[in-house]
Parts: sequence; structure tokens; C-alpha cells
Amino acid sequence: MNSLSERQLQILRVIIEEFIETAEPVGSETLDKKYNLGVSPATIRNEMVKLTQYGYLKQPYTSAGRSPTPEAMRLYVEKLMKTKELSVTEEVTVKQKIWDYREETDKLLREATRALAKNTKTMSLAATDEGHLYSSGISNILDMPEFFDIDITKHLLNTLDEYEFWWDVASSITSNEEPLSVLLGDDLGRQFLNQCGGVFTKISSPHHQGVIGVIGPSRLNYPKIIPLVRYMGNLINEVAANW
Repeated sequence: MNSLSERQLQILRVIIEEFIETAEPVGSETLDKKYNLGVSPATIRNEMVKLTQYGYLKQPYTSAGRSPTPEAMRLYVEKLMKTKELSVTEEVTVKQKIWDYREETDKLLREATRALAKNTKTMSLAATDEGHLYSSGISNILDMPEFFDIDITKHLLNTLDEYEFWWDVASSITSNEEPLSVLLGDDLGRQFLNQCGGVFTKISSPHHQGVIGVIGPSRLNYPKIIPLVRYMGNLINEVAANW
């Protein structure tokens, strides 16, 4: 990938954030009107052409707008985004959902996936080395334009019957040194999931290990979702230390 100038990085960041919000290809006119980029519309268009040539943007169908590629989303997650801090209210809300179940692994993980799905408005998953797979929030993804494609939706939902698939994903995460992982495109290992993205964190007790997180389109609201997933993982690990 080509190294990008500060201006190209700024334009790419606002394109990605607009796309996360709207799920629609972003045009230069929108950027010019909505964001104070300090350059002319012609310059924005030229930079968008370059970003497309570099592999960070794609132009779907005959649309004048462009949308970010998985490579762009990865760059955004690693370098461009600023994660939002959880408010005390958000932390308390999440904790209240699961605290009553802190002595019961099964109920705790069911409630944890429910709470994550509700707070991220996407689909939540947890997998453990005991052979259990938990999920919640299927209806959330059905509202997203990416999943109007029945083949993508069917393929994703079919994986909910495949514990082995998700445990393979979980194993790659638990073997990683980082406590939290963002999965994009090929990371999920299935062609039909190339347009999906996921945020997962390790969970562990003295006797077991696993992961919990969310899956959805590659344009997940990472600045909001990453802190939520991290907090949930830390909360589970805190109570699981006594299991």
C-alpha cells in the first residue's frame, strides 16, 4: 500500500466515518458541504481517485460516490479513529445486566451477549472451550443494508450452527498476545463473510477460556464498539477469576 499524505488520511477518515453513519457511498460534494477540509471540491475528487488507485476506496456500480475497502477500515482502526470513552452510566448499565449472574457461567454469558447486542445494535457472540456458543441480536443485522443480500445473511446465520468455525476464530484470538482483536474481511476465513467485521476480546477463568464480541458489517462503529467489548471482557474476567 502507498504511504498517504496527511490530507489523504484526513479525507479517508471522514469518508469512512460518513460511510459508517450512512452505509451509502460517499461523494466529493458531501465531503465539501459537510466537512471543513480546507480544500476545493476538485482537490477532494483528485484525492479520492488516488485513494481508489491505492486500494483504499472502491466505486460501487455506477455511483459517483465511493466506499472504503477492508484495507481502509483496517487502517482506520489501527491509526485514524479515536475511541469514545464509556460514560459511567454506560458502564453501570452494562454491569447491572450481568452482575446478578456472576456465579453462573452459562447465564452470565447469555446475559453478556444480550447486553452487548443491545448496546452495540449489532449481533453478539461468545464461544468457550467447553463447546458452547452463545449469540444474540440477529434481528439487529437484518436492519443493515449489507445484509439485505440474502446470501450473505444466510451464510452468517448458518455459522451459528457451526461451533467449530467460531472456535477456530476464537483460538486464533486467544493465541494472540493482544487482549482485543478486530477482524476484517479475510480474517474471518469465509468468502461470504468478506464484507463483515468483528470485534472480539478474550475471556478466561482459572479453568476455561473463550472470546466474546460482536459481528456485523465491516463499517461497524468501531470507536463506540471497541470500548464496550473491552469493558464487557474485563467485567467477565473479573468475576470469572473466582470460578
